[in-house]
Amino acid sequence: MAYIGKTPTPAPLTSSDITDGIITTTKIADANVTNPKLTSGSQQNFRNIIINGDMSIAQRETSVTGKTDGGYLTCDRWNVILTTAGTYSISQSTEVPSGQGFAKSMKFDCTTADASLAAGDNLRLQSKFEGQNLQYLKKGTSSAESLTLSFWVKSNKTGTYIVELEDKDNTRKISKSYTISSADTWEKKTLTYDGDTTGAFDNDNARSLDLMFWLAAGSTFSGGTTLNTSWGAPSTADRAVGQVNLSDSTSNEWYITGVQLEAGTSASDFEFLPFDINLARCHRYCYVMGAAANAENGGQFTVGSGMCRSSGSSIFTDIVGSYPQPLRTLPSLTQVGGDTSDIFCYKTNGTSANPSSISVARNTITLKVTNNMGLSSGLTAGNATIQQIQESDTNLVFSAEL
Repeated sequence: MAYIGKTPTPAPLTSSDITDGIITTTKIADANVTNPKLTSGSQQNFRNIIINGDMSIAQRETSVTGKTDGGYLTCDRWNVILTTAGTYSISQSTEVPSGQGFAKSMKFDCTTADASLAAGDNLRLQSKFEGQNLQYLKKGTSSAESLTLSFWVKSNKTGTYIVELEDKDNTRKISKSYTISSADTWEKKTLTYDGDTTGAFDNDNARSLDLMFWLAAGSTFSGGTTLNTSWGAPSTADRAVGQVNLSDSTSNEWYITGVQLEAGTSASDFEFLPFDINLARCHRYCYVMGAAANAENGGQFTVGSGMCRSSGSSIFTDIVGSYPQPLRTLPSLTQVGGDTSDIFCYKTNGTSANPSSISVARNTITLKVTNNMGLSSGLTAGNATIQQIQESDTNLVFSAEL
């Protein structure tokens, strides 16, 4: 138990505290214990709204190169928006602030510069949140909670950067700026956003709030005169006023870790979660299945068992070792690495066929899916079948991202 306030001092033992030479109780004077007081809306556990703020989980890839567009590329729950603002390598890095407890960061490395951004060009790092996880913020009421963002950042590109919150349910935004003062030096930043008394978040599993780190912004987003520092429906040109252009040189790099967004007007220490808990929270939005992800049998992974519906279609209702967490919603299914020849559909008689397509057919009450495989031919309706991935660089990605 952690005590806040004066360290408790055990009271002197008496004979009633000792039986047969064994100490049975230890008294702590009531006056020495101070109970922590919870402010309205604060949470002692899972106070960080951000999932994977320490960048420790990267299910899809640990690094990508030559990126001229965005998506969920490396670290889980972090979406990259990149619109004709140079070319980047993006990675999960081991470069971290010393002595802070972090092991990983997310790195942006500009490999092709765009020193003259067109109006709509932009680069952003984004995290999205479900409305049902934000109800305690009391947004849209007179008791709306302020939000405080803290993070560690490092870049050779000094100057002003913008971080924006966007209420997707009510089309309201607010931006704050921070300054990277010292090149190539880890700096901790803290920004506080006022509570918004207008527009409640929907209480469902859909996207209600976005957090966006701007890294480059053309005049469409930065051409205004005043940064939008209050909740409202601002001119688009006021969203990122003053933002530096990280894309203006191939020497530019930007690192971030320890991202925490919490209720209140002050930043607490980063909330480190056990790796398995952090991974489980990421699994609600993405689960990667395959030999590459699971390192099974030197390149083989059994996805599931099922039956052949026709000569060209099989369905797998029993996905072996399926989702460790219920997914947020019916996921999309994509193959990462290899090609369709790396996935086999085996029939009862031992023959096999490769799919021409794979898809999610339907979901159940627990949001686990039925995997459907389409083939040109080679199956026998009614036969039992299993689906297997044969190559160590091939994965199936089930994505239920916001």
